[in-house]
Amino acid sequence: METGPAIFAGVVFALFGGALLVWTGTRVRRGEPVALGVNQVASAALAGAAGVIALALAAYCLTRL
Repeated sequence: METGPAIFAGVVFALFGGALLVWTGTRVRRGEPVALGVNQVASAALAGAAGVIALALAAYCLTRL
């Protein structure tokens, strides 16, 4: 009964986390700012941490099936 929402949430977290990490990595590699008006290292670290947390939440959701 609860597997449907868990699968949906896990997939959403995985897509968001993966896309955020790819986007952040691309911006850093090109030398472009990740967030305007913020220190480049701090914004890249925060975005990377958010991506990793989203992937961890995806793994948690998908392992609870």
